[in-house]
Formats: sequence, structure tokens, C-alpha cells
Amino acid sequence: MTGIKTTGEKKLMFFSGRAHPELAEEVAQQLGVGVVPTKAFDFANGEIYVRYQESARGADCFLIQSHTAPINKWIMEQLIMIDALKRASARSITVIVPFYGYARQDKKHRGREPISARLIADMMKTAGADRILTVDLHTDQIQGFFDGPVDHLFALPLLADYVGRKVDREKLTVVSPDAGRVRVADRWCDRLGAPLAIVHKRRDKDVANQVTVHEVVGEVKGRVCVLVDDMIDTGGTICAAADALFAHGAEDVIVTATHGVLSGPAADRLKNSRVSEFVFTDTLPTPGELSRDLEKISVLSIAPTIASAVREVFEDGSVTSLFDEQ
Repeated sequence: MTGIKTTGEKKLMFFSGRAHPELAEEVAQQLGVGVVPTKAFDFANGEIYVRYQESARGADCFLIQSHTAPINKWIMEQLIMIDALKRASARSITVIVPFYGYARQDKKHRGREPISARLIADMMKTAGADRILTVDLHTDQIQGFFDGPVDHLFALPLLADYVGRKVDREKLTVVSPDAGRVRVADRWCDRLGAPLAIVHKRRDKDVANQVTVHEVVGEVKGRVCVLVDDMIDTGGTICAAADALFAHGAEDVIVTATHGVLSGPAADRLKNSRVSEFVFTDTLPTPGELSRDLEKISVLSIAPTIASAVREVFEDGSVTSLFDEQ
């Protein structure tokens, strides 16, 4: 015999940064494990310190961190945590990013611009990540930015089934807020058996978050319209699209989005909107003033979806099988 055989079994360890601990705890509960105790704090100058309280040697490690505000701090913390796992001799490191920061900067629209989504992927790979698991990327091409496996999960079944249970499907129209979301909206149509409409818009390239809605393509008069998007940031685009639908005779408008970024003037825009309900998942924490004061916000848990994907990865199963019905 020229070697040594081991009889040890694979070991899953689940880690979390400080950005969204509620989601981490829920995913861990779904998996039937505890979140590994971690000592993490900021030095006086803003530098981040991390140390795990348990050995990660030889373990398959899953590290969850959603890129919420302050986004640069939490991205940096995640990179430091990846590096700590690599230096702790983890067998594998899967980075779970429910909301992938800088995803909107996925290509150069004009000269001398960065492709920041690629930079984030490069930094994770350099830090030591072996795999990325994320939910509803802004564009599918970001999967190709990471030199390794990327498991792209979808919130569509969760959101569509919720809407389908609440609305008379005979009166339902699925609406894409722009041309870029038509493909996703089409999948909603297939799942709910509803027709499709599109809001045509033009964005001012020199003014951030400035949108002018031009026209609605499709029949929305007297219909209950569900606007589907991947994220809502300041709320300008989606509220303008909802106003256009009401102007064209829509009976009601429901807005769904995987990621509720909800920054800047979003709170006021959502409160003053005629939209009857905004439906998000909890890939990001809902700002306190909105979760407390705005009854028309509903937040669905993405934890079971993430936990199922983690289990498939750990057991060498198929993540794709979770979404085969689409």
C-alpha cells in the first residue's frame, strides 16, 4: 500500500456575513444546520476583522452574504470571509449571493466605462471562491464572468404562484416594464396562462434613474396588470410604468420584483403610487420604514429555494432539476 485511505464523510458548514442575518438563519433552519459562530467587527478606521470559531478544515463551506447597503462594505467583508476560509483549508467554498452587487454594470454602454460585474466575479475568484450561487441576475451573461460553476436560481415560481393565487387569471395581464424583461415576462405568461403587454420607455443616458414612458403595447384596459422586474431601486421606472398602465385603462396594477433595493426616494414613491401591492422576496432586507409603515408591501421567503440548491450542490445533485418545470 502506497497511500493512506480515509473513511470520513463529507461535512457541510454554513457561514454568514453581517449584511442580512435573518435570511442566513432561515436558510440554515431549512438545511437543518446552525450558522457557524463568527467573530466579526470593524476597526476604528473601518477595516473589517473576521475569525471563525470552529475549524473548517476539509469541509464543504457555504458562505451567504447579500450585497445590501452599504454595498461596498458587505462585498469587502464577503471577500475577507472567503479568504479566511481558503486559509483555513476548506475543501470547497461556495459563495451564496442572493443579490449580486454591481450587476447593472455588466457591459460598456459608452467609452471609458468599467464592467464592474466582471470585476466582482474576478475578486471572488481571486479570494478563493470555487462556486457562486445567486438569484435572478440582472442579465444572464454575468454567469460567464466567473471562471467556475455558477448556479443561477429563479424567484419566478415563488412570485408567480403567489400572484396566481390572489388574482382572477381570466383578468390577468403580465406586463414587462421594458424590452429587456420581455423574455422573463414571457415565462410568467406561460406559467399563469396570461397575455403579455410591454411598456416602452426611454432612459436619459446622462441622468441616472431618469425615465420617460412613451407607450403601452398590448391590451391592458380593464385588466389586472402584474408588472414583473428583477429589482426595484429608486422606484422611478416601475412607478412610471404603473402610471402608464392606469392611463391606458388598467383596473389594477401589482408589482413584483425579486430584489427590493428600495434606495433614495423609493419609500415616498411606493407610498404615493396607485399600485395596490408590491411583492418582493427577501434576498435583501426591507428598509425598516417601509416594512413597518407600508401595508401594500409583501415579502416572500427565498430561503427554501436557496436551501434546496445548497443541498443539491452538497450532495452532487442537480440544481437545474429544481426549475425543470419552467
